[in-house]
Amino acid sequence: MRTIRQIVLYMSLALGANAAVADTAALEALRDGHMKKLMFHAAPKPAPLTEFERADGTTGTLADYRGQHVVLNFWATWCAPCRAEMPTLANLQTELGSEAFSVVTIATGRNPPPAMKKFFDEIGVTNLPLHRDPKSALAREMGVFGLPITVILDPDGHELARLTGDADWDSDSAKAIIRALVEGTGAG
Repeated sequence: MRTIRQIVLYMSLALGANAAVADTAALEALRDGHMKKLMFHAAPKPAPLTEFERADGTTGTLADYRGQHVVLNFWATWCAPCRAEMPTLANLQTELGSEAFSVVTIATGRNPPPAMKKFFDEIGVTNLPLHRDPKSALAREMGVFGLPITVILDPDGHELARLTGDADWDSDSAKAIIRALVEGTGAG
């Protein structure tokens, strides 16, 4: 029954969404299980353009992802809940990753690149970026004061929603929310 409800809500959102902003109530209705912790903002919030370090040592900003919906995850190598959550983020990227959607991971704080690579190797994650925020500048600008924290950004670089703590990002609920966002804006 829950699956039927999700399909009906997903279809109504996909067919009737405003091109600029998806219907938050319809998105909230898709939340189930861990996704009940996902809190949608009343209005989108601009994300900062604070620089972070890419895996290749160059700098990047969230503007690099404009034009896509992004699930942005802040994590650390010492974070046990991050270890449990990261494979579900990788599965989400595998299933839904496209020109319209990406999962972006940023290790915040003291996370040496070799330790980050070892962390991903140990849990079998090969498809997510090893970006880092060594001085936690981006994390502070975004109000990240615990880990893991995951935010959803729209194609204009605005924060739409935030989830504190770990979650099952390859659940039916998470995938329905992401599909509704991507397809509801016409970007999918």
